[in-house]
Amino acid sequence: MRGNFMHITTIALIISILGLITSFGFVGIIPSLIAFVLNILNLKEEQSIRTTRPLAISLAGILLPLVMYLNSYGIGLPYEKPEKLGMLTQIIYDNYSRLGFDMSGLYSKGKDQEIAATVKASSDMYYISDGVVLDDDGAKIDESVRESSFDKASDDGQKTSKEKNKISKELDPESIFESIDSLDESSGNDYGADKKGASDDDMPSYGGLPIGTLILGQYFREDDHNCNPVLVLQNKTGNDCRFECLFTARDEEGNELATSNKTVEVVKDGEKFVFEGRFDKDELGRKLPAMYEFLISKREPYEDNLYDEVTVLGEVVENSAFVTAMNTSKKKAKVDAYVLFFDGDELVDCIWMIPQNSGEVCIEPGSSAAIKGDAYYKFDRIETYYTAYEAVGE
Repeated sequence: MRGNFMHITTIALIISILGLITSFGFVGIIPSLIAFVLNILNLKEEQSIRTTRPLAISLAGILLPLVMYLNSYGIGLPYEKPEKLGMLTQIIYDNYSRLGFDMSGLYSKGKDQEIAATVKASSDMYYISDGVVLDDDGAKIDESVRESSFDKASDDGQKTSKEKNKISKELDPESIFESIDSLDESSGNDYGADKKGASDDDMPSYGGLPIGTLILGQYFREDDHNCNPVLVLQNKTGNDCRFECLFTARDEEGNELATSNKTVEVVKDGEKFVFEGRFDKDELGRKLPAMYEFLISKREPYEDNLYDEVTVLGEVVENSAFVTAMNTSKKKAKVDAYVLFFDGDELVDCIWMIPQNSGEVCIEPGSSAAIKGDAYYKFDRIETYYTAYEAVGE
C-alpha cells in the first residue's frame, strides 16, 4: 500500500511539473488541474513536504494561465482584438509582447494577406504613383481629384522655463524615449541635435487608398537601424473608420524585400492621421529599397472614438518634443500620437508617442498625461497628429 502511495505521489509530481511548464503556453492549465486533484487526494493520505510541494506546483500551473487570461481579456469573455487571432494565440501574443518579445510572427503573414485581399476586393479604391493620382489603367489624371491642399499643423516655438518645468513634472521618469544628450558621440554615429538628417523624401512609391482617404503628405526618413515611409492622411469618407496599411519595400527588379503593417484604430471623419512603416535595414541588406508600396484599407472601427473628448498638444522645448494629452471624458482613453520632426520641408524623424498615467498605455478619466521624445537629427519645427479611443480591456 505504501509503495502504491509513493508511486501515485511521483506521478502527481511529474504531472505538476509538466503542467507548470506548459502553463507558460496557457494549455498547461489542464494537466495542472488533474495534478491538483491528485495532490489533494495525496495530501489527505499524508501531510508532508512530499505531498505539499507538488500541490504548490500544480496550483501555480493553474494560476499562471488565469493571470495570462486576465492580462489579455480582463474580467469578461474573450472578444476579437485588432490582431484577429484565436483566443489561445491572442493570450500568448498579448502576454509575451508585454514582456518585450517580438510576437509579430504569430499574425504578420496573415495580416499582410488580409490587408492585400481587402484592397484587391474593393472597387472603391484609387491609386497613386510618386504622389500623382492614376486612373484604373495606370495613366495619370488631374491632381484636383484628390483635394490635396491642407493647412499644416506646425507646432514650433519655444516655451519659457516656467512652462517647461510645469510640463517636465508631469513626465514619466522611466520614459522609453532616449534623450539626444545621452547619445555616445564617441561611437561615431551621425545623430545629434546639430546633425542634418538624410534627404530621402523623393523615394519612388506606388500605393492604393480607399476613396475619400486623402494623402496630405508623403515622406521617407532613415537612421542607422531603420528606414520609414511616412504618410499623413485625412479621413474624408463621411464616417469614422479604422484604417490598416501594408507597406512593402522592393528592390530595383521589383522583388519584395520586407513588409510592415500598421493599424490606426479609429479616425474621426474629417480628421488627419499618420501611418509610419518600419523596415529594418538588416532585412534590406543595410541599404535603402529602390521603392516602396502601400495598400490602405478601411472598415468600421471596433473601439469608441474619443477624439473630441481628448485634447493633445505638441510643444518644442529646447531640443525635445513634449506631448501632453488631457482626457475630459468619463472613460479610460488610449491616445496614439505621432510627432513629425522637420528641418525646413524635410522630414528628419517621426516618433509614435503614447501619453499614459494608468497601466502601460491609458489615461484615466478627467486626467492628463505627458511624454517626451527627441529627434535624432536637427529640426526646426514639429507637426503633431493623434487619435483617441476608449481603452477596452486595459
